[in-house]
Amino acid sequence: MIYLVSLCVVFADQLTKLWALHTLREAPLMPLLPFFNLHLTFNKGVSFSFLSSESPIMPWILSGLALAICWGLILWMHAEKAKITRLGLALVLGGALGNIIDRIRLGAVVDFLDVYIDIWHWPAFNLADSAICIGVACIFYGMYFQKRKQK
Repeated sequence: MIYLVSLCVVFADQLTKLWALHTLREAPLMPLLPFFNLHLTFNKGVSFSFLSSESPIMPWILSGLALAICWGLILWMHAEKAKITRLGLALVLGGALGNIIDRIRLGAVVDFLDVYIDIWHWPAFNLADSAICIGVACIFYGMYFQKRKQK
């Protein structure tokens, strides 16, 4: 059942990215609110464009690394007892798989959510990135309360 969470994240992520690619292709910047734009960008690196490269092999290297991490997440998910931690792992897994699909299909990850204050912009992100962040928060929450129960 927990894999359904991951599958829903992958599906929703890919659906929103397809929408962004279709809608924002001609006009990649769409202001919506005084602090939020839709802005189509392509990330060839990992978080915040770290390890960004024009090398055609880089998406495959990053995808291979991400797949190895996904395998570790699956093993951890099977061993984990805490429901909140398992949920967090499923969210991270779904987000990672969503971004892997982009790397393999497009050579880069599609980002389109742009949050900003005045001229300061947070790096553009997507639904998969959001799921990963929420998932990590769930994992830390579960680990914190699991340790508190053991005391």
